Amino acid sequence: MDERFEEHLRHPRGRGPSPPGAHDGAAGGAACGDLVRISLRVEGDRIARATFDASGCGAALAAASATVERVEGAHVLDAAKVGAPAIAAELGGLSPGKLHAADLAADALHRALGEAVRADAAVALSALNEAFRVRFGRDLCLVDSYRSISSQYAVKASRGYLAATPGTSMHGWGLAIDLCGDEYRSSEVYGWLWENGPAYGWENPPWAQRGGMGNYEPWHFEYKPGVVEITTWH
Repeated sequence: MDERFEEHLRHPRGRGPSPPGAHDGAAGGAACGDLVRISLRVEGDRIARATFDASGCGAALAAASATVERVEGAHVLDAAKVGAPAIAAELGGLSPGKLHAADLAADALHRALGEAVRADAAVALSALNEAFRVRFGRDLCLVDSYRSISSQYAVKASRGYLAATPGTSMHGWGLAIDLCGDEYRSSEVYGWLWENGPAYGWENPPWAQRGGMGNYEPWHFEYKPGVVEITTWH
């Protein structure tokens, strides 16, 4: 057992209740017996305070401790790049049987980041869906929205260059949705979304349009007010 692992196990960093104004992310549960909760209080573009709680195996506690130590004080964009490999490295490496603990900590971290940074996108999407329901009598159909860091790695592995680098995907920030085929293949539905989505902040980004800088993805919409806070709208 690496001394860094033992240090986090014996003297966990940041273990405690969720700070006032913090956003929580949790991963795990009854299926695996381990549960990690990470709480982040974001001020401006930095994580001002990070705490955790963990139950189950010691590896889950150590991984959560290493995670909050790594991200407290960090820029939110840097925190978004912290995945299971980086967490395992902070502990001196983990055996195959303990790697799931790093996965749980990374997922909890990214869920907390999504809650902290992108609650406004969720509210705007809900409002867009209400308007969509009034027009079409049903909910907007989505095949994808928020992606945890582990799911970003899985998508990257299956789609290769067609998927964003894990930690940089707008799905990981809660800033992107992918429409069902029936939505973007219907000229009536897609025309309505194209015309009305921007009023709620949701648009098909220029890079995803025909002739844009990226792959043609008419199904992909992003929350523009949030995107422009962290990168350019292109």
